[in-house]
Amino acid sequence: MIETFASLIEWFKVVFVEQFDAWVLLGFMAQACFTMRFVVQWIASERAKRSVVPVAFWFFSLFGGGLLFIYAIQRQDPVFIAGQGMGLIIYIRNLWLIANERKAAMANTD
Repeated sequence: MIETFASLIEWFKVVFVEQFDAWVLLGFMAQACFTMRFVVQWIASERAKRSVVPVAFWFFSLFGGGLLFIYAIQRQDPVFIAGQGMGLIIYIRNLWLIANERKAAMANTD
């Protein structure tokens, strides 16, 4: 049991301490931005008392996803690259749709 615990401690040291560099810091910052999208969605939904997806959700998705995509490329992780790459297309498309909807609404008020 003690050997297992010592091995686990050594693993954490290698993964979280010895490998720590500017790229890992970027990865953590990117993940924090990406996580914020859920926080803003949750707060907006709680305030509205219904499920809401605010525009900030898509901006946090785009910013966090973009940083995670850069991080994944640097780490050369094909699964992570593919996942974040597809997500970026979806985030951009949703922001595009929102912008078009707002333009149409502005045109209808004239």
